[in-house]
Amino acid sequence: MSRTPMTLTAQDLAERLGGTLDHCPLDRPISEVKPLEEAGERSISFLANPRYAAKAKESPAGLILVDATADLGDRPVLRVPHPYWCFAQAIGWLHPEPAPERSTTPVHASAVLSADCVIAPGASVGARSVVAAGCVLHPGVHVGDDCELGEGCELFPGVVLYRQTRLGRRVVIHANSVLGSDGFGYVLVEGRHAKIPQVGWVEVGDEVEIGACVCIDRGVLGPTRIGTGTKIDNQVQVAHNVQVGSHCLLVAQSGISGSTKLGEYVTLAGKVGVVGHIEIGARSVVGGNSVVAKSLPEGSFVTGFPARPHREWAEAQAALNRLPRLMRQLRKG
Repeated sequence: MSRTPMTLTAQDLAERLGGTLDHCPLDRPISEVKPLEEAGERSISFLANPRYAAKAKESPAGLILVDATADLGDRPVLRVPHPYWCFAQAIGWLHPEPAPERSTTPVHASAVLSADCVIAPGASVGARSVVAAGCVLHPGVHVGDDCELGEGCELFPGVVLYRQTRLGRRVVIHANSVLGSDGFGYVLVEGRHAKIPQVGWVEVGDEVEIGACVCIDRGVLGPTRIGTGTKIDNQVQVAHNVQVGSHCLLVAQSGISGSTKLGEYVTLAGKVGVVGHIEIGARSVVGGNSVVAKSLPEGSFVTGFPARPHREWAEAQAALNRLPRLMRQLRKG
């Protein structure tokens, strides 16, 4: 059976988390966990990094988890020893992971299938999922509960869509790719890595093609998004809450860390790494084997580790190649 989401009062949360309330009514209802910028009066959010204090002061969140030293003026706060860990616990209470629906047949009775879609032997479709006209699910495909597949999608053998994954029209996903798996989120608590619940989902736009053995993680709370027309090569990793713009090219073995945003028409050449919580501007190109460690403006062309403007990197490489000859000349001195 699915677990039912609950509403807790601010006092309930204070007692469960062992914290102290400031500027918050004890009976304030809290029913959801949200980032600071998306929170409302029934939301709980958190501040773990002081550099986001200004954003926290402007947030309309009904309750903000902070440590003992934070000063947010008259904002409603719950002071706790470890805000990030408490935030993770609140996700589990307010957004419990639903148990999968059980079925005695490969296609759940509540799934909605178009008359002209093709469900091959060994494929399965979960509860309440919708498969539109012209879709083809090859053998071994698993579509989880509450998924949506637009018209003309094709999923090759071994593709797995976790619950609530949403595909646009004419999406092609090649063998053994996984969309909607848990993001890699942990917090160190008393010497152990405690899991942060991942309760978001994945959204894929129209006419996206995804290669073999690609992993796209669902968001912690909201969606991980892949924009319309984007093409993803084999063995690419897209982490939780990444936002990929339309018509991007993500080439083999590239990896994008959590909450990073790519503008439209961005190209990541092979084996590119991108750190989390940055933005890569539209129509930027990142050369192969590069690592992007900070945000890039629109139209950038960068290479290297760390990635820098391509001309600068090429000049540095040319100088490095001349270094052995210069050293020999110095020794002959």
